[in-house]
Amino acid sequence: MASSRRFPPVDLCAHVAQKLDLHARDAPSLMLALSGGRDSVVLLHVLQTLCAARGLRLVAAHVHHGLSAHADQWAAFCEALCQRHAIGFELARVSVGRERSTSVEAAARHARYRALAAMARDAGVPMIVLAHHADDQAETVLLQLARGAGPQGLAAMPELRHAEGVAWLRPMLDISRAAIDAYATAHAITFVDDDSNASPRFRRNALRQTLAPAMREIAPGYPHTLVRAAALAGESTMLADDLAALDARDAFDGATLARARLRELPSYRARNLLRWFLRQHGCRPPSSARMAEMLAQLIEAAPDARVQLVHDGAVIGIHSDRIAVHAAAPPAFDLAWHGEASLALPHGRLDFTPHAGAGLRAADDPASCWSVRLRQGGERLTLDPSRPRRMLKSLLREAGMPTWERDALPLVFCGDALAAVPGIGVDAAYRADARAEGLDVTWHARRRWA
Repeated sequence: MASSRRFPPVDLCAHVAQKLDLHARDAPSLMLALSGGRDSVVLLHVLQTLCAARGLRLVAAHVHHGLSAHADQWAAFCEALCQRHAIGFELARVSVGRERSTSVEAAARHARYRALAAMARDAGVPMIVLAHHADDQAETVLLQLARGAGPQGLAAMPELRHAEGVAWLRPMLDISRAAIDAYATAHAITFVDDDSNASPRFRRNALRQTLAPAMREIAPGYPHTLVRAAALAGESTMLADDLAALDARDAFDGATLARARLRELPSYRARNLLRWFLRQHGCRPPSSARMAEMLAQLIEAAPDARVQLVHDGAVIGIHSDRIAVHAAAPPAFDLAWHGEASLALPHGRLDFTPHAGAGLRAADDPASCWSVRLRQGGERLTLDPSRPRRMLKSLLREAGMPTWERDALPLVFCGDALAAVPGIGVDAAYRADARAEGLDVTWHARRRWA
């Protein structure tokens, strides 16, 4: 049996203070994600002292998932703890919807992070502090290894990242669970215990109960050695991103990517560039098999082929020999328009802005016939009364509009007659003349996959 390696005792307050100096020197306030468990309550104890000394406002935020019979008790514990120490407290209740192929853990985590970000933005707090520690990081690396992840997955959790309009800081990533336990004991800190942490039906718990103890026996540096491995993988990921940015130069316009660049590159760099491109759009990287399939289709498809690769809630397609990421086509709808300045649609917003002498003629009776719906085919529009009516399909193609934008474009009808098309124009029969009040019709699509 290998002998246990002794690590010097950790001054947790000094360690967290160092991380705040490094990453949060200019932050006027911090929000701690407080679950009520040992790790977050210990971090609350540490931050309370540090923030008071630095004049920082500290807010604690608890997310009530409703997945446990004890959820109300945990929320009450966190609120009472904050009241006792005069710390601001925020509570959000979320409904965890599970999508196919997504675990309950993952669905809860996504809902929690969205709720935390929303609470921080509403409270005007620029940074959220999370209580993940070295054992959490090591377990994440092992789980990613079991999935066959590459460098990005093996980099596990970053110490600092920016997402959803806030910064996320994990100041205890290189502090072991044992050190946090010792701090809790020394300061007589009470906390709640999540009963699900003992259930082996969750992969992380099973790993924690079986593999982690074995790792400590055969690798005395655990979990710190895997924390270091994650940091090295993170550096490799940054290098790969730097290479992708170089490869994307003159090929990426901020939204779309030239297919020609993928054809020019060796396969490993083409895969790296496509992963980078998808991340620019908020999409997770696909599996190796899926990546190979996507790359082949995107490179080999004919220029006029209608490619629709569904991935991570988005669709990857081709237009004008460039790769684009877009939302899936919305379901059919038929909504009445009663003259509102803005109309909320399933996939965006349609605005009607006053414009004297131009645009859509204001109806004498807006409630009588006006509606908004999607293109069904066969629609015609008269933009120039001196010329024949034109097929809308031809007008959209001439405007250079990609097929997925055509399929999602809301059209304004008066009865069964097409009256206005955002970005294209207003039919002559419904156009305001120079003496009348008109309305500009503007479409704002929503990126639903992000």
